[in-house]
Amino acid sequence: MLRIFAIAVAVSLPVLAAHAEGPSGRPRVGETYAIRREANSSWTGASSGTTHDVDVIFERVIAIDDAGDQLEFDLPDGTSAEDRASEWQFPVRVLRPRQGPFQLLNASELEGRLVRWLRAAGLTREACGQWYFTWNAFQIDCDPQTVIHTVEIFEQWPEDLREGASYRQDGSQGAVTLTEQGSGSERVYVARMQADAEVVRRERARQDVVVGQILRRPVTFDVALAARSAERISGTITTTFEMEAGANIRRRTTVTELEISGAEGQEHRTTTETLERRLISSPAT
Repeated sequence: MLRIFAIAVAVSLPVLAAHAEGPSGRPRVGETYAIRREANSSWTGASSGTTHDVDVIFERVIAIDDAGDQLEFDLPDGTSAEDRASEWQFPVRVLRPRQGPFQLLNASELEGRLVRWLRAAGLTREACGQWYFTWNAFQIDCDPQTVIHTVEIFEQWPEDLREGASYRQDGSQGAVTLTEQGSGSERVYVARMQADAEVVRRERARQDVVVGQILRRPVTFDVALAARSAERISGTITTTFEMEAGANIRRRTTVTELEISGAEGQEHRTTTETLERRLISSPAT
């Protein structure tokens, strides 16, 4: 699976995604974009550590009609045969409708690749959904529909990006007003929000369940959530959009700072996620 499916066991901070409504600059059929996502996390307290993760995906515009944009997402050119064989969910074709969630267009093709992947790995369907640990924690994912979540992570570009527009980051307490900074072709928009403690608490409980499965000390989500209920959690989420000429979003950076006080003492956690979108080819005009 893409590394984006994997979580480092020591990290209990989710990547807090934005509401995705499509890029501000409308694409054209035949265009190809490289989208790079980098996430860095650090934490101090009872333990300390860091994680670093980079993923790159290519987006090709296949068709545009009244229903929306038909897109193909694939691994970058030059991906090794071994790595491509392990990524059975790519290439994937989706519809990005004018409104509503993405829709998977080649589910049967993905299902066929999954069958071949399980056979090559010596696994059966009984392994589906199980968590394992090598250099990090990863789940055996056997549902073609989950690739929609991965695609959406790379497509977090708000439609209405301007001074005074309303913006809400998933994981925040509510919508805030965007503030414009900079001038000319290098415009910058910033949203500063308060983190939702309950969202963080539930994510920590979900990761407790994963760790319990890996260590063969199973715990239910309800039990894990009850254990986290006494934690005092506060923090901020700051999202910055950097624009280029033509009203295209060049980069989105989200910094999440959390203070967590619980049975294990005081923790400070920082996650910085950067998403960059770059046009690498376009049809002849």
